[in-house]
Amino acid sequence: MTYLDEAALRLTANARRTTALLAALGTIIALPQAASAQTAFTLPAPPFDLPMLPSPSGNWTVMVGIGGEYTPDFVGSKNGRFLPIPIFTIRRAGSIDQFRGPRDSASIALLDVGNFRAGPAFKYVSSRKSDRYAELTGLGDVKAAYELGGFVEYYPVDWLRLRSELRQGLGGHTGAVADVSADVIVPLIQRLTVSAGPRFTWKSTKATAPYFGVDAVQAAASGLPLYDARGGAHSVGFGSQISYRINPQWEVHAYVEYEKLLGDAADSPLVKLRGSSNQTTVGLGASYSFDFRIR
Repeated sequence: MTYLDEAALRLTANARRTTALLAALGTIIALPQAASAQTAFTLPAPPFDLPMLPSPSGNWTVMVGIGGEYTPDFVGSKNGRFLPIPIFTIRRAGSIDQFRGPRDSASIALLDVGNFRAGPAFKYVSSRKSDRYAELTGLGDVKAAYELGGFVEYYPVDWLRLRSELRQGLGGHTGAVADVSADVIVPLIQRLTVSAGPRFTWKSTKATAPYFGVDAVQAAASGLPLYDARGGAHSVGFGSQISYRINPQWEVHAYVEYEKLLGDAADSPLVKLRGSSNQTTVGLGASYSFDFRIR
């Protein structure tokens, strides 16, 4: 083989290596471009559309009113007093007329879809003054509490309402409170409705201790034994209401609610020695409904 042939062979081999190298470089350069042209991962489509809260714009119906009820002096008391009770709810205008139970917090149904409603809820818990009642002597005051949270309610059938509330306390207590209720709603005659059903309340330790616990200072001042109140099942009960709709705007109602304290609330020396675990409330009220528009 001549030197010329060997040179030609080396040139051919070098050309092949150069071609392969250029091809590899071309592939590397092309990869980012291809990657930028499409996503790295293709996620499967969600099995269902996520519900979105409706816009607050539109027509709304507001229910406002006032009631009065004879209720225990404080939770766990065996004596009672008369108190005014405000009524306030908001719902979408044109939606199904909203049933309201006497234990319901003030609420706004931001989500109102057929037989399901949900939205924010608020409840005011009045202060407990130790100098007003002999049973509280030495226990100190408990400030007013503001419970903020939300509610959900569902109608599996037209005559049955299931409702649950979860609220967080601020002020007099800083615990969590959960209320669960069911109401069977029976129209007796036109405009006259009777409802009734069970109730259940759960409270955390921070929502229970300020009202039912007795610390060392309070024990010395009140004569009650030390007691470390913990949270848990707070009460079970039953309520009934009769309401009459005078016209599309005005409604009047009367109700009775019975509550049986449970757990550490019922075992508190304040309740056992000076009060009662049986709590009954009787009330009357009237409400007025009107529409307004949010643009």
